[in-house]
Amino acid sequence: MPHTALDELLNLAALAKPQAGEIEIRGDDPVLPTRFRIGTAASAAIAASALAAAQLWAMRAAKSRRQAISVDLRHAAAALRSTRYLRIDGAPAKSAFDPVSGLYAARDQRWVFLHCNFPNHRAAALGVLGLPNDADRDAIARALRDWDGLALEDAVHAARGCAGLVRAPEEWLQHPQSKAVASLPVLEIERLGNAPPEPLPKGDRPLSGIRVLDLTRVLAGPTCARTLAEHSADVLKVSGPHLPHSGDIEIDTGLGKLSTFLDLRRPADAETLTSLIRDGRCDVFSQSYRPGALAARGFSGERLAQLRPGIVCVELSAWGRDGPWAERRGFDTVVQCVSGLATIQGGGEAPRIMPVSAIDYVSGYLMAFGAMVALERRAREGGSWRVRVSLARTGQWIVDRGLLDPEAITDVPNELPQQEIARITMETPSALGLIRHLAPVARMSETPPRWARPPVPFGHDAAAWPPHETQRRASPGASNGNASTAPPLRR
Repeated sequence: MPHTALDELLNLAALAKPQAGEIEIRGDDPVLPTRFRIGTAASAAIAASALAAAQLWAMRAAKSRRQAISVDLRHAAAALRSTRYLRIDGAPAKSAFDPVSGLYAARDQRWVFLHCNFPNHRAAALGVLGLPNDADRDAIARALRDWDGLALEDAVHAARGCAGLVRAPEEWLQHPQSKAVASLPVLEIERLGNAPPEPLPKGDRPLSGIRVLDLTRVLAGPTCARTLAEHSADVLKVSGPHLPHSGDIEIDTGLGKLSTFLDLRRPADAETLTSLIRDGRCDVFSQSYRPGALAARGFSGERLAQLRPGIVCVELSAWGRDGPWAERRGFDTVVQCVSGLATIQGGGEAPRIMPVSAIDYVSGYLMAFGAMVALERRAREGGSWRVRVSLARTGQWIVDRGLLDPEAITDVPNELPQQEIARITMETPSALGLIRHLAPVARMSETPPRWARPPVPFGHDAAAWPPHETQRRASPGASNGNASTAPPLRR
């Protein structure tokens, strides 16, 4: 199953299948109690990104031999909830899940998910319900008795919030947005403009010297940039000091990155971003704003290709680029609810959210895969490129892996054994404390994935690129002798 899913992704990107013995995916679903083949989807996406990295290394080093790559499916499944295993000076990460976020029963006996993890989304939802911002779950549950589910979903979005009516899979298939999503490939890679072929910068790792601007939030987009950092890209996280963030989970997705603040409402900061793109020769620009939001500030894909011919623009959306919901807000949990996944997870009872953020993380790995494929095309044939991924389409791709029989998950534990987690985690000292976190999932024989920079507080760094090659020379120490190199799996 994982190799079949991998072949689908390679065919989509027009990449040759790996040679015999080049890649091994060990294990099978189920890993956790869900009928969805989350390990299959995750391991295939991670393996695809590792193969793309290996191809860049081979191109850079003019190597005829191929790397040996291995992916442990259980490790890949754990990576779909990696913040669960994050420890900061020994303490678990604080949950980014707001206490009032979650599922509620409406007047018409339909279920609605309210996403309140950002303060502005919480204020929007509670405002629609006529409640103060400090309302608790009981007050919200009472208020929902005056609303039908579909009306509430629409009203919250009209108020610039985020909510999702729980639908059965069959109901979702009839929805106009479902049809718009189904018309898209799970990964789009298209030529955005003309530019001459651009050789990869000097270096001995797949993405040495590649510069990435990360204008994403929450999980999927940050996972993309973290994956590029695993292969030695210089990643500069760009956020606004006024924007809400996800708290401690930003530490987990911040591995390998620099972090700076820019407020794009200010002309001076917008010009600084322009300079990072144009004068700093940014290679990958990754963003997860709603469609049209950055274009309104002068940073559409077409404009970026004019500023920096040869750029790779990676765009994440919730619902895709077409359809009535194209500009709606959406998150992993909301997509699960509206598209029928929460109904399936509930097993015929009340809807439930999957035990992992599979849609988010798999989308992030697909974004990284697409970015590296586009960089290889840029080096070979030139051009500027656009990569598109949507959460809803990724959710459908996960469903398309097939469902396990309910009996197959009856005795599956809710957690991986502690000794197994210990084997796949590592420690990194940082300004935020001693961070224990999951190691990179993919194993590569010639260029083992690693993070050369520890996570830093938001806005820690100047809005400037480091000198090329700094990342390789400045690796911090750690308990296993290298903060960024994954410990070997014991078999």
